[in-house]
Amino acid sequence: MENLSNSDKNYDLGYQLSPSSLDQIDQSIPETPGYSTFSGGSFVYGRTYSGISAFSDPVDGHSCFSEASPFHWATTTRSGVHNQAVLSRIGTKQLENNTDEKQLDYLESLELELETMKERFAKLLLGEDMSGSGKGVCTAVTISNAITNLYATVFGQNLRLEPLNPEKKALWKREMNCLLSVCDYIVEFTTKSQNLRNGTAIDVMESRQRSDIYINLPALRKLDAMLIEILDSFEDREFWYAEEGNLSSNSSRTGSFRRVVKRNDEKWWVPVPCVPQSGLSEKARKHLRHKRDCANQIHKAAMAINSGVLAEMEIPDSYIESLPKSGRDSIGDLIYRFMHATEKFSPEYLLDCLNIASEHEALELADRVEASMYTWRHKACIKHSKSSWGMVKELMSDDERSDKNHVMAERAESLLLALKQRYPELSQTTLDTCKIQHNRDVGQATLESYSRVVECLAFNIVAWIEDVFFVDTTNT
Repeated sequence: MENLSNSDKNYDLGYQLSPSSLDQIDQSIPETPGYSTFSGGSFVYGRTYSGISAFSDPVDGHSCFSEASPFHWATTTRSGVHNQAVLSRIGTKQLENNTDEKQLDYLESLELELETMKERFAKLLLGEDMSGSGKGVCTAVTISNAITNLYATVFGQNLRLEPLNPEKKALWKREMNCLLSVCDYIVEFTTKSQNLRNGTAIDVMESRQRSDIYINLPALRKLDAMLIEILDSFEDREFWYAEEGNLSSNSSRTGSFRRVVKRNDEKWWVPVPCVPQSGLSEKARKHLRHKRDCANQIHKAAMAINSGVLAEMEIPDSYIESLPKSGRDSIGDLIYRFMHATEKFSPEYLLDCLNIASEHEALELADRVEASMYTWRHKACIKHSKSSWGMVKELMSDDERSDKNHVMAERAESLLLALKQRYPELSQTTLDTCKIQHNRDVGQATLESYSRVVECLAFNIVAWIEDVFFVDTTNT
């Protein structure tokens, strides 16, 4: 009775909710499912959204407050009931307003995402032909172009060693998750042994992700994330950038620094790195070396994946038809005589003798060597009545391996490999471009384009770090 009388006094004075009561009120309000799971890195789509409700159940203010107090409000005085009811209405109204605003923002973002999805789906079906006349490209080329264009949108203006803009980072993750989702449905069927209840073993068919996608796609995702982490690691740096012709007064532009600007005359749009007058600290140099080595390894891994995918693509008939009648006509008399007359062919020595002066000359030579290689391979396949070069090499005897076409094709292949190793930044050859344009395999198109943009970003990061090192060494 004494406790009850004390509580009555509190009600008469105006009851104030205790902190524990407020905690229980907050816990009793259910969260809207869409809010906690939605983020900039995830893509909310109808398939995942349909399984949950976007709206919470209506909140009954009286029921919430009845559980918050150790006493039953029905036994209280009239003044206590009145004060509690007022607080309940105010709290419920505020919660409803906050919930409505959150739900409105969520629905607007969801509508925007769905509109973007519709646009992409329409372009995919139309094959980038907005006229609807059916003259568009195939699905594989559409996805390849979409990944390439997305890379240009996100990283095209990012020419510095600095963290990626949060909006662009979220755009890259969201769009790539959408474009790569098609690979989840590219499967192959394999046999699996299963035991019945009576102990009988039978073989059943099951589907799994295609082996090339299962192996390469997770690796590319990991390489992609590592490159983003490398850019994020340059948030606090000792160097800065200045546009050419618009250097700040604190850049201390000396005579040695002018040589950097001259070195970048061919690419005037690339920002010029600047370092302090005393140079970078040893800690900064160690960090740059470590990130350069990591980016270099990523570049090699992405290039290996890209080369493997391109090698698996079928050679278009249009390229075979465009080959010269003889490999000698393709590579020229000088290179042909060196490749044919030498008993022990050395591609490195031949490249040293050619004195290639520019990337354009290297790419032109790669196209001619590759065309001659396939010309000799085609002749060897016709002679042995085989359509596959791999089968020809496996079934050839020692005498047949000394065939002129076979020997010249092998030497041309070694020369092409040495050329690509000496010039890793070499652009795609005519055959590679032709394969991408005529490819119909969606999985190969996705892997090729994804590995190509990862390779490009890794190469750029290495080049940007080398620019900083160049400025640091010439400025000290």
